[in-house]
Amino acid sequence: MSTQAKSRAENLFTAEKVSRYAVVLASIGLLVAFSLASPTFFTGANLYNVLLNNVVMLAIVALGMTIVITAGGIDLSVGVSVDMASMVFIMLLAAGYGAVFGVAVGLCAAAVVGVLNAILITRLKISPFLATLGVLFIGQSVQQIATGGGQPIYLVTGDFASVFNAIVRTRILGLPMPLIVLAVGVGAVYAALHHSVFGRYVRTFGAQPGVAWYSGIRVPFNMSMVYVACAILCGVAGILLSSTVRSYVPLSGNAFLLDAIGATFIGTTISAERRPSVIGTLLGVALLAIVKNGLLLVGWNFYWQQVGVGVLVFLILALSFGLRGRSH
Repeated sequence: MSTQAKSRAENLFTAEKVSRYAVVLASIGLLVAFSLASPTFFTGANLYNVLLNNVVMLAIVALGMTIVITAGGIDLSVGVSVDMASMVFIMLLAAGYGAVFGVAVGLCAAAVVGVLNAILITRLKISPFLATLGVLFIGQSVQQIATGGGQPIYLVTGDFASVFNAIVRTRILGLPMPLIVLAVGVGAVYAALHHSVFGRYVRTFGAQPGVAWYSGIRVPFNMSMVYVACAILCGVAGILLSSTVRSYVPLSGNAFLLDAIGATFIGTTISAERRPSVIGTLLGVALLAIVKNGLLLVGWNFYWQQVGVGVLVFLILALSFGLRGRSH
């Protein structure tokens, strides 16, 4: 191999590596930049707060979105699933029912959202975008009707404190319950996508949908499970959200939608095939959490934070895809 050809091969290899690890490099760079800009950023207390309040719930929702996007779909109703679980859980507690019953029925309420999505997509053959968009609108209306026009439900009295503390403050092996829940969710989704027949089917739906229909796979059933699993994961996030703020605020779950989609697609940059992955999604969630917290600590208001996040996502994707294009 000539010197010129060898140099070109080395440059292409470097471009490929940088494109694969653009998210990791960006995260490290931002950690350093925000640590220099704010003395309170890189402290144990702040990072712990970011992990519990910015990462856990978004990561759980994004795991559900990862399953759906891996299957070649999209779910715009993840916020509704979060809200329905939160609403039912809080309403049942307020009515005097136990926490276990409230959690179970709340998760069932979230699962109903997934079932409705599945019926519209697999039975009525409506596109996932339109089907879940319709469910989003319906879910928002249901919340407003159920709460008398969108009135929050607050449970801040001492009678309910023990329930919420048990969910968000209980520690197992020194780790708070939300982190345990996230770890279980990560393990379950990773095992389902990478070490099960269901995961193989899901990846086939996303990569070769035509092949799936002609290979004997029960496409409607498995695709239904994709949307139900996503909704249940979002329901878990809804229970954690309502337990953290000790209330239910209508439509608050919508805040997770764009971040979950963004984190999932940011995570695709670490894959050679540009496919979603559990590890990639977690990196995307961490990057978004770092940016939002760092910009807050350096004094940017909420609106400018959104601009910063958008610009960063664009730059990372442009860098990753641009370098990937040069390496091929």
